[in-house]
Amino acid sequence: MTELECLPYAVGHGGEGLCLVVRLGNHRVMLDCGLRNLSVLEDAPWVNPATPSARFGPPSRPKLPADWAICSHAHRDHARGLLALHDRFPGLPILASGETAQLLPTNWLDRPLASIPLFCQALPWRSPVALADNLTVELFPSGHLPGAALTLLRYQRPSDRTGRSREYSVVYSGDFFLSNGRLVEGMPLTEVRGLEPDVLIVEGSYGSARRSRRRRQENDLADRVSQALAQGRSVLLPVPLLGLGQELLMLLRSHHYFTGREFTIWVDRNVAAGCDAYLSILDRLPDSVQNFARHQNLFWDDRVRPLVRRLPEDRSLPLPESTVPGLFLVDDDAPIGQLSDRFCQKGRWLVLLQAAAGGRPGDELPRSATEGDRLLHDTYELSEHSDGLGTLQLIHNLRPQHVVLVHGGVDRLAELASLDELNSRYQIHCPKAGAPLELPIGESFAQPAAPIERYEAELSSSDEGATIHLPDAIAHSPRWKAFAETGLVEVRWQGSDLVLRGLSPREALDRHNAWLDTADLLCCQTCQFYRGQHCRNPASPLADRRVAPDGCCPVYAHNTDPA
Repeated sequence: MTELECLPYAVGHGGEGLCLVVRLGNHRVMLDCGLRNLSVLEDAPWVNPATPSARFGPPSRPKLPADWAICSHAHRDHARGLLALHDRFPGLPILASGETAQLLPTNWLDRPLASIPLFCQALPWRSPVALADNLTVELFPSGHLPGAALTLLRYQRPSDRTGRSREYSVVYSGDFFLSNGRLVEGMPLTEVRGLEPDVLIVEGSYGSARRSRRRRQENDLADRVSQALAQGRSVLLPVPLLGLGQELLMLLRSHHYFTGREFTIWVDRNVAAGCDAYLSILDRLPDSVQNFARHQNLFWDDRVRPLVRRLPEDRSLPLPESTVPGLFLVDDDAPIGQLSDRFCQKGRWLVLLQAAAGGRPGDELPRSATEGDRLLHDTYELSEHSDGLGTLQLIHNLRPQHVVLVHGGVDRLAELASLDELNSRYQIHCPKAGAPLELPIGESFAQPAAPIERYEAELSSSDEGATIHLPDAIAHSPRWKAFAETGLVEVRWQGSDLVLRGLSPREALDRHNAWLDTADLLCCQTCQFYRGQHCRNPASPLADRRVAPDGCCPVYAHNTDPA
């Protein structure tokens, strides 16, 4: 039996939550519980009688799903099952950061606050805590949300007959974000660099996709909202009750587009509860936020415009002058159709939805045909997770032996898992819910060669040109969508091999415009050695350098077939 094993109840695909159990020797630690239904905890084949807990007291009931549960942060898909977990297994210790413990009750607003027990025990930051004699847990900030934590578990295997012992370590990233938000600082990567865990369980929400900088995203969103208000449209923004809603409030109150502007921001009951929860941990928010709060209320304000007010629960449109444009932040737990029916009956509206993780703006909803329509739908981008580059940065800085990818679409996780720079260095896993994953640890890491996908194609030629017929199976690869996005490919000889590369929309547009302007010019763009925006002529002083299309050098060689 291996010392380390991952037992996934839910891995965060699609709209499901995340719930994993990691077995370290005889200990079992649950990482998050975003389950809607806890029946899976009792039905799983690996549920065994629990072992005693030395640090937090022995569990009081048999067949506990784990010995301890650790919550990474308070978002629904990671925490909504914790209260039911406590009710069903009251002897199971549930642990989290102090901030997360205070934010957790927002997941159960259908119950009176006084009826929710204080079941979550707070752990300190950056300080190992002994769960058992040979097991410790340590939390590091992970950005994304106040209190969100990266979890480090260290397990010391008992000495064997030869007297040798070994330490095993597991890191669980939770949801993480390397960039700073308005209300939370990004993950301090220097604090976890070089941990070299045996296993890293990391989220891959955006797959390998790249995202623009957070500040640019904020400016694009502010510009879209400003235009809508100028056109006399009210704006409806469905948001999670924790995190994004409060970030948007701070953005809308402090951005120069809106400072002093005559409109009101209305916040519904659930998002307002999230704002109040943030105020309860104000002393643990970044210094810049605390300084802002010393001069004016962080969220609620009836003096400084734009005004921010709570949305009355008994009326769809609270304004007597309902024709005056306003901005509405509402809980996104309800379907968008219900929200539109409730709010958008009168006046002109723009409904803005956050683009899905890993998607592109506009993928989720069809846009209305014209700006003259009474109701428009659009999407915006405001990253809450690190993109593909940030995920690779975290993995390479931690240097694990096993990388377990969770929390993202199946295609997005497959994109990450197929990257050569990961396959050549680490053992990559994409677990499925209900399928135990053994994680054997060797003294040295030897990664088996990644499987090579090979396909047979047919060639045909005629007076009109050559045609390559690819099999249907190639279109089922998760990489095909990006390859064929524009329908254009770059074809070049590499020795006796013919290499095909899909062109991105930007490359296709830039290349088309460049050829229109430079087809008759003696410049790099029309040189036969200009490929991939680099000079590939070994005789050129610019060899292997990135060069501008309009550059030139003494060894220019005209490309007779630029297409």
